[in-house]
Formats: sequence, structure tokens, C-alpha cells
Amino acid sequence: MAQTHVLADLTSACGVEPSLTCDLVYGWTDSDIAANLAEWLVEKPLAVLIIMFIAWILTRIARQAIDRAITRLIENRDSADQASLATKALNILPGRAAAKLDEMKVANERSNQRASTLGAVLKSMTAGVIWVMAGLIALGEVGISLGPLIAGAGIAGVAIGFGAQSLVRDFLAGIFIVVEDQYGVGDIVDVGEAFGTIEQVTLRTTRLRDVGGALWVVPNGEIRRVGNMSQIWSRTVLDIGVAYDTDLDQASEILKEVADEVWHEQREGETIIEEPAVWGIQELGDSAISIRLAVKTDPAEQWATGRLLRGRIKKAFDEAGIEIPFPQHTVWMNSQG
Repeated sequence: MAQTHVLADLTSACGVEPSLTCDLVYGWTDSDIAANLAEWLVEKPLAVLIIMFIAWILTRIARQAIDRAITRLIENRDSADQASLATKALNILPGRAAAKLDEMKVANERSNQRASTLGAVLKSMTAGVIWVMAGLIALGEVGISLGPLIAGAGIAGVAIGFGAQSLVRDFLAGIFIVVEDQYGVGDIVDVGEAFGTIEQVTLRTTRLRDVGGALWVVPNGEIRRVGNMSQIWSRTVLDIGVAYDTDLDQASEILKEVADEVWHEQREGETIIEEPAVWGIQELGDSAISIRLAVKTDPAEQWATGRLLRGRIKKAFDEAGIEIPFPQHTVWMNSQG
């Protein structure tokens, strides 16, 4: 009976599942007040401190992991960029090499800065999640019921989720755009309905300006595929038509000579980075034979290079007496009335 009476008193003082501190203090003092004070002044604050300490440790581990991942990403990207720089340096004449390499280094540095910014965002988000969870656990330790809080947060989360699902999708897509370095400021890209030069990339939207001057603001989540015309190198392919009675070997030699001339000039904004190639006969058309010329250019310079080559090819063909045919119609007039 005495044992039952002691257990009943302990239950009255410390509850059905008494904590170790409350049990010890009640056994020493046989006082409900002392046992409860010990639990609230010693055990619960200590438990909260331990929870906060564990959250701090987890935050540091997560930050270090994200830092290592971002550093590895930048190092891998730098290695690929260095290989690209070395390859391009072999194909650029000394007069242009320094300027071109400086431009590419600036672009690479901008890409690395975006990756570092993404790392900071991910660290902040991770720390926020960890500390929110720690706060909820701490509230449970001090006796606050988490059921209503979790239920309310769940309802609010569902409501916000339905309203902000496109925002979350845009944000996640923006993270992958930065991590994978799909494009950056200054790149010329085709993202579906919009085609133009990138002016700004954020985690939510991409802004690009088309050739007509219109500024397109495209949510990242709506970008299903990207055609980047400005990464590492570009190529312009010209199909030049000549008449059927043309000496094809002569026409091909002229195309090669014109392209080689532009290649050796290393013109600003119209740079050919590798020896041009005449790929041969591309098509036997209704009124012309098409000869294909392909030249590898600096990023985003394929259009200007193509325009320059067409003008010089026309001039060279005129001097050689080679005709570039065009559709003609013969009209018969019936003079009988």
C-alpha cells in the first residue's frame, strides 16, 4: 500500500511518465513544487539547448556540404573552360588572342559568381528548414501541443502550394539553369516562343531581347528546351547555288579562297576560329547546284560572318564569271486579237 501511495504521489507531482529530473528531485525533497521547478528550470531548458546545439551542428554540416558541392562545380567548370581556352588560343592569331581570352575569362567569372550566389541561397534555405524543425521540436519539449500548429501549417501550406506552385516550379528550374550553366547574360538563345540575347537571369525569370527590340520576360518553369547559339563556338553553313554549266571545281576553289581570306584576317566580330571547309555538293536543284561551305566562328558571330562571306563570294563569282542562278519565267504574248 505504501508503494502504491508513493507512486500516486509521484504521478500527481510529475505526471504519468515522470522525467528523470522530476523523479530524482521528488525523491530527494518529497515536494511537488521543487520537482516541477527542477523540471522547468533544469531539464526542459537543457533539452532545448541540446536541440539548438544539434541544429547548429547540422546547419554547419549542411553549409560545408553545399560549399564543397559549389566549389566542385566551379572547379569542373573551370577545367572545361581552360581546355576550351587552350583550344581556341591555338586557332586565334596573336593580334586577337589576348582580347578574346580576356572576354572568355570575364564570362567564366560571371558564371562562377552565379554559382556562388546559388550556393548562398541554398545555404539560407537549408538553415531555415533546420531551425524551423528545431523550433518545433523545442516547443514540443516545453509542453506546447504541436498538433494544432502542424494542422494549421498544413492547411496554410496546401493553400500556398496551390497558389504558388508555378512560383516553386520557376524557382527550381532557375536553380538547374544556374547549376548546369545552360545560358548566361549575353548569350543568344532560343527558348521556344522567344529568341534573342539574354539580358538578365534570376531564379524566377529569364529576360531576353529579340532582334526587333522587344524585351521578353520568360518564367523559368515554362522553358522546356534551350537552344544556345553562344557557348564555346558557333558555325555558319552556306549553301551557294551555281548554274549547271559551272566548273564545280573552280567554284569550290573560289569558295575556299574567300573563306580562307576571312579566316586569316581575324576580323573583330567576324572571327573564324578554324580552317573553313567546303563540304561539297549539297543539292541538285531545279535551277542550281548548291555547294556547301561551313566555317566555325566565335560564339554569336556566325550571322555577321555569314553576311560578310556572302558579299565576298558574290564579288568573287562576278569576277570569275560564275553565275548565281535565280528562277526565270518565259512569257509568250499572243498578238492575235
